[in-house]
Amino acid sequence: MPAHTYTRRAVITNLLRSTAGSLIGIPALKAVAQSGFGGYGQRRGPGQDSQGFQQRFRVPAMSVAVSKAGRFVYDRAGGMADRQHMMQAQQDTLFRIADLSKPITAVTIFSLIESGKIRVDDKVFGPAGVFGTKYGKPPYASFVADVTVDHLLTHTAGGWPADDSDPMFHNNGWDQTRLITSTVANMPLTSQPGTHWAYSNFGYCVLGRIIEEVTGQPYDSYVQGNILSPCGINGMQIARNSERERASNEVVYVGQYSEDPYKFNITRMDSTAGWIASSTQLVQFLNHVAGAPGIPALLKPDTVRQMTTPCPVYPVGNLRYAAAGWWRTTEPEPGSTAAACQGPPP
Repeated sequence: MPAHTYTRRAVITNLLRSTAGSLIGIPALKAVAQSGFGGYGQRRGPGQDSQGFQQRFRVPAMSVAVSKAGRFVYDRAGGMADRQHMMQAQQDTLFRIADLSKPITAVTIFSLIESGKIRVDDKVFGPAGVFGTKYGKPPYASFVADVTVDHLLTHTAGGWPADDSDPMFHNNGWDQTRLITSTVANMPLTSQPGTHWAYSNFGYCVLGRIIEEVTGQPYDSYVQGNILSPCGINGMQIARNSERERASNEVVYVGQYSEDPYKFNITRMDSTAGWIASSTQLVQFLNHVAGAPGIPALLKPDTVRQMTTPCPVYPVGNLRYAAAGWWRTTEPEPGSTAAACQGPPP
């Protein structure tokens, strides 16, 4: 058998791909095989891959769920969720899902588009925008008043990238209003919106505030009541910042490379990277996005196609195609959609 190279990012990416890829139209096991992860042609399975990942990277606990045609074919958790108190991870144990929060926000935005509350071409900032002058006053810096909902969804606002300057990892004591106001005023966009792709955590933070603006409800409350509850999901929530504040069935995070998992404001990152969930709940959500046999869909087929259509300005030649909150990982079969939850490019 040929040897397979494991890297931390590659294994995480492909585990997520194996979980999410099937759930809006293609079989889970085929999605894993297409990814080349773990060598399904070599009679490996999700359990072997997750165990290999845990052993290689000394991961205290992890949870993996896979669904095929709307039915779970694999759903396991293992390891120590809290080593100090010797608590084992269970299927309902909650983990921070980081960038997998973005598809939840994207689905919520598209549901509001379907109901006529907003449009993809709505301007965001300025007198003609969704927010008006809530975040700063005219005259705005170049391009700011041109940013639309679609630009935020597709990471094409023209700046605010997820690099060392990422606003979401600075000024931890600021609330979202102050952060957005300061960023819009002091962090110029570098290109015309719609012409350049740059992965943006900040853009999805702004989308969370758009949800609040048009619904009149806190972001998490609206999502829980209108997106997650119809999926039969009641336990997902926004992470808290400290270990002491974590949810009762949430894992304790451990920094393996001297990093502090509790040093940044994860609660403020609600709509971009703030949700905690079990893998079972995440798969439940994904099964409902476009529906499955016996499972009602959250969005119409045309909306799902729009949401998962590759962004036209995504860099040519990359093997993955960025859509609105999702990665397109393969060319879909006729009548199907192949996509995975979105995180930073591997």
